[in-house]
Amino acid sequence: MYAISLGDDGAELRPLEPWRAEEFLAHVDRGREFIGRFNGLPDIVTDLASSRAFLQAYADKTAADTGRMQGIWADDKLVGAVILRHLDVAQGTAEAGCWLEPAGVGRGLVTRAARVLIDWAIEERAVHRVDWWVVDANEPSIAVARRLGMTRDGVLRQSYLYRGERHDQEVWSVLAPEWRAARAAGEA
Repeated sequence: MYAISLGDDGAELRPLEPWRAEEFLAHVDRGREFIGRFNGLPDIVTDLASSRAFLQAYADKTAADTGRMQGIWADDKLVGAVILRHLDVAQGTAEAGCWLEPAGVGRGLVTRAARVLIDWAIEERAVHRVDWWVVDANEPSIAVARRLGMTRDGVLRQSYLYRGERHDQEVWSVLAPEWRAARAAGEA
């Protein structure tokens, strides 16, 4: 196993694999209501079998090089994740996403973890464009997109049907040259 440090506070990014299904289910249960405000994960992961199946689906995506999921641990407890929902190396595109349970909120964990994941996609997999799709009411996720230096490309009006209600989705993105320039400016 490996872990990538997310800073001096001990937070880490680690793979989320099927053998962690019990821990993943406990995480989803702790954050079920909070996560479920904008994310359908709690409707999918409801028991140990569905937890294992969800993690297996991402293990299969990782093996096929079509997606990836990394867990965020703080104080040695799984508190969230960042994902590449879609990864198309041939087209050079990816869609990133995230979630946190309440114990992880307000610490910059998603921003730090997403930076690692996006940097990997751009530098290791030669992705040219990374998208970030977010329900327009999800202000914390929009704030992450801004902190990541993404540009709002537009709004897909009432495109997301969630729990019987239609929501607008904002599409944010960053291109590889923009990502590299921002990283170089931050290192200077």
